[in-house]
Amino acid sequence: MRKWHRWMSVFFAVIMIWVTITGLLHYAVVWWPTQEPSAVDLAAAAPPEGFVCPEGWRCSPPRPDTGNPLAPYLGLFHHLHSGSEGGIWGEIIVMLSGLALLFFSISGIWMYVQMWQNRKTRGLKKGIFWK
Repeated sequence: MRKWHRWMSVFFAVIMIWVTITGLLHYAVVWWPTQEPSAVDLAAAAPPEGFVCPEGWRCSPPRPDTGNPLAPYLGLFHHLHSGSEGGIWGEIIVMLSGLALLFFSISGIWMYVQMWQNRKTRGLKKGIFWK
């Protein structure tokens, strides 16, 4: 298990760091403290009279300027985080990195329990943690 854990971590570490950074940037935009848009800003962002969004499209008005310097990049950060900028292969790699995270969690706990049981059978320090 340790060998698999080590070899998979070499490949997936880069992808997981990418997903982490883009996810943090996405939430930095979303959680950035901003002022509420004024009624004038909201009216300017409204679609023209009689506008109908074409079927199959997701239409949204432009976001009013709220003082967030990263706001124009929210969509980009989301697409980079989800892997959709890389097409189907980007999405597959991001999905595999999520599965790898699950594998690393389970295999890490598995290896820790094995080390703990080894120490217990050899009569070394008792307890869950050791130096």
